[in-house]
Amino acid sequence: MAGKMNRRKAVRLKRKRRVRRKIHGTGERQRLTVFRSTRHIYVQIIDDNKGVTLASASTLNKGYEPDPESKGKVAIARQIGKLAAQDALDKGIKRVIFDRNGYIYHGRVKAVADGARECGLIF
Repeated sequence: MAGKMNRRKAVRLKRKRRVRRKIHGTGERQRLTVFRSTRHIYVQIIDDNKGVTLASASTLNKGYEPDPESKGKVAIARQIGKLAAQDALDKGIKRVIFDRNGYIYHGRVKAVADGARECGLIF
């Protein structure tokens, strides 16, 4: 079982490196990246030219309270996407490049993107 998980992670990291060769956040269009663990989801908006994180949101934020109506990780991921987008819009960021970080665009990763779009970010 442990060998299968290591292989799965290696394949994701290989896919991540391949995608990151093409995706680069600039001053006018930053990179929105997603990391998901088994329990939490993290979103960052990064300016790669300066090497700084401009906005972030995760399920571990102090200001984050899960909706009592939202059940499941996908609904929580949509909320985190909205929080990240709201933080970005408050800082004047309107256009981003979506970096799925080697994950398949499905489930929680897609929910983060949909939540950010609902709040007004343009991909």
